[in-house]
Formats: sequence, C-alpha cells, structure tokens
Amino acid sequence: MSVTRKPARWQSSDAAIKAVQVAFDVEEKVLETVRRTAFEANRSTSDQIRHLLGLPTASRPKRPRLTVSLTAADYALLAERYGLATDDRLAIKERVTRVLIDFANARTERQTP
Repeated sequence: MSVTRKPARWQSSDAAIKAVQVAFDVEEKVLETVRRTAFEANRSTSDQIRHLLGLPTASRPKRPRLTVSLTAADYALLAERYGLATDDRLAIKERVTRVLIDFANARTERQTP
C-alpha cells in the first residue's frame, strides 16, 4: 500500500484540525462587551478572545463571512418565499445573500447625512 501526500493547500489546515473549540458560559454583559469590542476592532469574536489572551491571530480574516444554521424546514420556507425549488440550496443562498446586502445598504444609507 502506498502512502499519498496531501496537497500543499491541505497541509496548512493540520493545526486547525487539531485545535479544540472552547465555549465560555458568561453573563450577557461579558458576551455583549466582547462582541461589541470585536466589532469595533473589525475582528471575529474568536479573534477578539485570542487578542485578549495575548494569543496570535491572523493578520486579516481568511474568509470574512456571516453564518447561520438552516434546517430543512427553513429551506422549505425560504424556497416558498422566493419561489424556488426546496432542493435548490445555491439559489436560496444567493437570494439570502441579496437580502443581507440590501439590509446593509439600507442601514448605511440611513446613517449617512
């Protein structure tokens, strides 16, 4: 049996695979303060915690993104709302992305004098 090498682009993820996610149960005040500070510093919440602990962080986000968990029922509801097939998750994702962009644009326009 021969051993194949991982492609170079996969080798850099080895450390991340070995990392363990740790959750902290804290008061709402702590949660809100860390999130707000992270937002103001343009950091993820995770990077803000690493910064507070003096741990290294990436100089810039690798993939700046927003995430949400959607159930099959959520997809069905969104498909119906947008007139799409329930199994066309890419089209649903594109419509949701447009909703997020429109939301951000509307909020930005209201805040500019």
